[in-house]
Amino acid sequence: MDAVIEIDRSIIPTAFLATCVIFASFSLSALWAKERSYLYLGGTLLSCMTVLLVLGLANIFMGSYLIYQIQLYGGLALFCAFILYDTQLIIEKRKNGDTDFIWHSVDLFLDFINIFRRLMIILAENKESKKRKN
Repeated sequence: MDAVIEIDRSIIPTAFLATCVIFASFSLSALWAKERSYLYLGGTLLSCMTVLLVLGLANIFMGSYLIYQIQLYGGLALFCAFILYDTQLIIEKRKNGDTDFIWHSVDLFLDFINIFRRLMIILAENKESKKRKN
């Protein structure tokens, strides 16, 4: 966060507000879905997470900017989808008697933090590239 503050202080509140809007939108979408159809995303999401992990490990050795961008934007899309999945999973777990609300909150909190971090990086990179052009 210190590096982002050095670029521009307004990035952090902007990223936080954008994350809140994204989180609320996807959560409400998952809550209002008539069928629990987003629960079928679980396998696909975990496979995509594995692909991002492999790309991250490969990028340590290759140092490719393209792979970095794929990880950044792909991770953002992935964690948006995880909000849908986790929200519906929490609803189904609660219907089946699981009342561990602390762990359910941790699941959603991790999604929130991952989206916030990625948005902050994206906004910082965009601001930095605009500074270089001027």
